[in-house]
Amino acid sequence: MPNDSGPAPVRKSKTRYRRQLRSRIILAFVLLGFGLTALFAYATNLTRSRVENALVEDVMNRNISAFAEQFARDPRNPEFAVNQMRAFVYTPDKFESVRRNRPEWYDLSDGIHGISGTDEQGQPLSYKLAVRKTPQAWFFLAYDMSQTMRGEVQFNRAIYISVVVFTLLSLVVGMWAASRVMSPVSELANRLKQSGGSAEPEALASHFPDDEVGQLAEALDDYAERLTHVVQRDREFNADVSHELRTPLAVIRGAVELLLSRPELDEKTRARLQRIQRAEQQCTDLISALLLLSRNERGHGATDVGKVAEQLLDAHRAQLGGKPLELVLEGTRGLVVDAPEAAVSVALGNLIGNAVKYTTRGEVIVHLHPKAVEVIDSGPGLSEEDAAKLFERGYRGTHAGHSQGGGIGLSIVRRLCELYGWDVRVLPGSDKGVVAILTFGKVAPTLV
Repeated sequence: MPNDSGPAPVRKSKTRYRRQLRSRIILAFVLLGFGLTALFAYATNLTRSRVENALVEDVMNRNISAFAEQFARDPRNPEFAVNQMRAFVYTPDKFESVRRNRPEWYDLSDGIHGISGTDEQGQPLSYKLAVRKTPQAWFFLAYDMSQTMRGEVQFNRAIYISVVVFTLLSLVVGMWAASRVMSPVSELANRLKQSGGSAEPEALASHFPDDEVGQLAEALDDYAERLTHVVQRDREFNADVSHELRTPLAVIRGAVELLLSRPELDEKTRARLQRIQRAEQQCTDLISALLLLSRNERGHGATDVGKVAEQLLDAHRAQLGGKPLELVLEGTRGLVVDAPEAAVSVALGNLIGNAVKYTTRGEVIVHLHPKAVEVIDSGPGLSEEDAAKLFERGYRGTHAGHSQGGGIGLSIVRRLCELYGWDVRVLPGSDKGVVAILTFGKVAPTLV
């Protein structure tokens, strides 16, 4: 049953992860603390390493130079006192022994070199080697870096612990700061929620100091005041329109009833007058339903759904105009709902009206259930596009063609269902056509 109106779309809840402002503040403090501490640790470690290397290399260069000078003065009796260092000197006749015994030293050029390996006991060994090669002798000065490496490990461990400690401290400070910063915002949100229960919104700005939150509260007060005026004007407009339209409709109703009371009327004229009478009743019901929607108020009443369905079918039968279409009412009577007859008539009338409009031949069946009504037609069916947009305001089905209608009928049905807690669904038929189900309750029962 394509429609000239739009659907109570199944609302798709798009779940998107959004961090709270409080979490953002805490995260900012944690990242700031971690970033600054890590950067400081890296800079400190890099500076320490460079300074240490520079000092060690300077000491080694000065010592190996002094050793070479001492050897030049007295090659047979060189004296050289070192600390944490071992000195080696090889005369030309021993150059080949360097190749055999210390092959890693043999090809080294003059300068400072880093050497790592294992000692005789298999323990890790790291040292710096100063090399000075002259035609008279080769000088090697080894500086043990094992103790320095152990100190570096301890230093790095202390640096890592400092990073963790300062990051945790940043977390604590961030939580405290976020609590202080967000406290007035949370209070504003709570007051705004509490003020929603009354018709007149409570002033918020008076509860806050003249800071950013106070300015936000003042802006909300101004917005609430303007919105209240808009709603009030809208309600007054709807009430005025409803009143002004009821007056001419009452005149039409009285005139039609007066004309229908004349016995000399021919059948053709009587049928036309009855059609005017039904149109007047339909307008009256629609005005009443729209007025309820504009006020967001539930009207009350004991409406017999079966009786309303029968009246709607009788009205459509009179307008078929020779169309090969049969309108059938099935099911058990006795379904009574707490709502005005106008609301039930508009909701059910749109479903039946769409079925009759778009079914060219066959039948339209209105089946009454204990808590629901089914409208089944043998029309062209329901496309996927129609099913997705059926209850959107202004949407007209793919089968609407050049038919009259602004595409708001099913939109009104959806709003009435939201107001009264009903449920409306439009589904493709098992073979062809469309099945519209109006359930007078929040949960639709399983219909057979």
